[in-house]
Amino acid sequence: MISLRIDLVEQSNHASVSRPPSPWPASIRAVMLLLNLVPLAHAALTLWIGFAISWLGAVACLYLAPPVLLRVVLLAVPLIHGTHAPGSRAFLIWWASSQPQVIFSRLPLLEELLRMVPGLYSLWLRLWGSKIGRLTYWAPGVRVLDRTLLRIGDDVVLGAGARLIAHVVSNNAEGQTVLHVAPIEIGDRCRIGGYALLSPGSVVDADEEVHICALFPPFTHWKEGRRSKLAVVS
Repeated sequence: MISLRIDLVEQSNHASVSRPPSPWPASIRAVMLLLNLVPLAHAALTLWIGFAISWLGAVACLYLAPPVLLRVVLLAVPLIHGTHAPGSRAFLIWWASSQPQVIFSRLPLLEELLRMVPGLYSLWLRLWGSKIGRLTYWAPGVRVLDRTLLRIGDDVVLGAGARLIAHVVSNNAEGQTVLHVAPIEIGDRCRIGGYALLSPGSVVDADEEVHICALFPPFTHWKEGRRSKLAVVS
């Protein structure tokens, strides 16, 4: 029995020693958790304005306050495109910029309501800082997670359920956790097939068609119906 206990203790100590260090320092996790309160504060303020002042003011707080405030913040502290380590300054800037957008990612209906009015959703994305061309069609279920990082040309059609996600947290070739963040660029007169996924740094040339359920890894270039890898900016 004593021998068994010693073996268990030794195994436990060995496991604790061999465990790789977390890529997320405790101080960084604390900052991230504090920033996670931003969506809750936004929702609470919207409801308070609706009940205490006016529902028109609540709508303005819901849809206009986040993009306007974020644009001001990013003017002072610009978002850095490329590949970044967790805990870096660039990572925290991205994390902070994502929090005012969380309520729209959690409740997609809020964006679908804007799409009911032709041109209104594109105008709203421009308010965030994206560049959206004329006559962009957003089919039902299109998901956008990074509203400051779209560069879309004229006469573009985005099929039902297409995903435009300009950030990815993954492991690199060395097994290290990294953040990829970069604008998604779609040229004039493109058609993005339903349920296609475009990730950070994806570039689709003008007059191209991306097939249904296509999957673009970070920094993919789509030209003449073929996919190639772009140079990663670090």
